[in-house]
Amino acid sequence: MKAAVYYGPNKVEIDDVAEPDPRPGTVKLKVGFNGICGTDLHEYYAGPIFIPTQPHPLTGAELPLTIGHEFSGTITAVGDGVTGWAEGDRVAVEPIYKCDHCGPCRAGNYNVCQQIGFHGLMSDGGMAEYTVVPTSMLHKLPGNVSLELGALVEPMSVAYHAATLGDVHPGDTAMVFGAGPIGIGLWFALRGKGLDDVLVVEPSPTRRAAIEALGAKTLDPAALDVPGFIAEHTGGNGADAVFDAAGLTPAVATALACVGSRKPTISVAIYEKSLETPLLNLVMNESRIQGSLCYTGADFDAVIALMADGKYDTTGWVTRIPIDDVVDEGFEALHAGTKMKVLVDPNGES
Repeated sequence: MKAAVYYGPNKVEIDDVAEPDPRPGTVKLKVGFNGICGTDLHEYYAGPIFIPTQPHPLTGAELPLTIGHEFSGTITAVGDGVTGWAEGDRVAVEPIYKCDHCGPCRAGNYNVCQQIGFHGLMSDGGMAEYTVVPTSMLHKLPGNVSLELGALVEPMSVAYHAATLGDVHPGDTAMVFGAGPIGIGLWFALRGKGLDDVLVVEPSPTRRAAIEALGAKTLDPAALDVPGFIAEHTGGNGADAVFDAAGLTPAVATALACVGSRKPTISVAIYEKSLETPLLNLVMNESRIQGSLCYTGADFDAVIALMADGKYDTTGWVTRIPIDDVVDEGFEALHAGTKMKVLVDPNGES
């Protein structure tokens, strides 16, 4: 079968690899779609970062390996001892491997497991025609949720988890910095939580246009005094929650100048460089910065429910490509900014 195999920086090849068989407690999936994530880009251009160069403690895997951790699929075979799942079930995959015995795992916060692994980063993943996953990773897709949307459940759950940490409620004002896929996911999540007043700050005209087409209200930081606007917009109270999905010093500085007293700035970006963060505003406001990592099963279930209710739309920001085009039309196009979100179609389903 075809698979996108990572060998190291700037080297992902479409190889012919052996088709996997299910083991006890696992199922075999025919992959529907697999998204290329920002983490995949970091690995491609600057890695290996998270991809292990020696056996991972939970999976035993190391490079080279098949990448891909944002995917959906259809069960084609079940391993020994599997109950509750059957051939033909359509699923989204929550790709976390966890140890189940560290402090965070025992507290139910397995998304920050001290030995965390990901299917497709620390094991052979979903950017292939078939993959095998433990049943603990499976979330059934309702009939009206497509495999295309199913592949977006993982990144949208990253955003939903962050939105939940913001502790927002209908009637609140929220701000999202960055209109990439996670920023778009934050907008969907906040709207799904009942917020009408969600403002997206994005300097790129292309990205502003894409999220505006979905119905979002945007602010251009190059043309507007964003903190001044928010002060006037909120009667001087500031935003009830601010979310950084940009990962750049100017965005963080502006976010901290917009957040209200004792309100959170939720950081859900990957920071390639250290930031010079102006902390005086946090002190004077008694506001705070909260990190957000990954998701839990509850986030997956919430996103799938919102998708079934028609709250997510892929129009204008999602592109599907065949697996043979992963490098040119996937990694390089995303890196160049000519595409926003790419879903790889390894089986020609589209």
